[in-house]
Amino acid sequence: MILDRFKLDDRVALVTGAGKGIGRGIALAFAEAGADVVCAARTAADLEATAKAVRERGRRALPVVTDVMKSADLERLVEASVRELGRLDLLVNNAGGTAPRPALQTSEAFFENALRFNVTQAFLLTRLAVPKMLETAGGGAVVNISSRSSDMVQTAFVAYAAGKAALNMITRNLAAEFAPKVRVNAISVGGVGTQALEVVLTNDALRRQFEENTPMGRPGTVEDIAACALYLASPAASWVTGKIFQVDGGTEAPAMSVPTPPL
Repeated sequence: MILDRFKLDDRVALVTGAGKGIGRGIALAFAEAGADVVCAARTAADLEATAKAVRERGRRALPVVTDVMKSADLERLVEASVRELGRLDLLVNNAGGTAPRPALQTSEAFFENALRFNVTQAFLLTRLAVPKMLETAGGGAVVNISSRSSDMVQTAFVAYAAGKAALNMITRNLAAEFAPKVRVNAISVGGVGTQALEVVLTNDALRRQFEENTPMGRPGTVEDIAACALYLASPAASWVTGKIFQVDGGTEAPAMSVPTPPL
């Protein structure tokens, strides 16, 4: 049965930013597909809620409070995953995000923080996780959550875009290095109806503009992204690596623009 190739029975997945939004959606999708899930995020209450939902789907859940900006937390996260659940098969680097800011108001610290949050920590966690995948499972898969900001010009997003563009490139580079034992792919996400888009979706005029400029006529859902992540993590994508999948409602230009001061 072709649907069997989408199953994750008895695999262990580690998902960052799993407390809410896309990360939570991916954690629950993986649990429904048969995986046990290590849920990582900064807020304990959010993590416990996600872990409870994973367990309600009949799978084991390990909530680990983690600040992905801290290398020691990343090391502790991987160690706890293997110690408590016995193996590591899948990694989803979902944590990330940077608020818009005009370029001339973007400080050195803000820019470097954006790079650390959107690409450096994902690389460091992957570097820690892959040896454990090989050691405990013989291989695995990494899914990076990127953004269409990585390849579409958007005013006020220079820092965030730089980080996500770099994430796309390390996805391709690591895929070449790790093949065939570990696959590495990314999802380039469009405008999804999470807290980050709330300012648009709760304003009738802005929402109408967003929907009119999105070919599919609506914002994405966390399930739209989770479905792609499940495909990329599962045996269904066993011949897919080093690719950036655009899940964006068909957009080829930003649905919204953030105004910036004229020079």
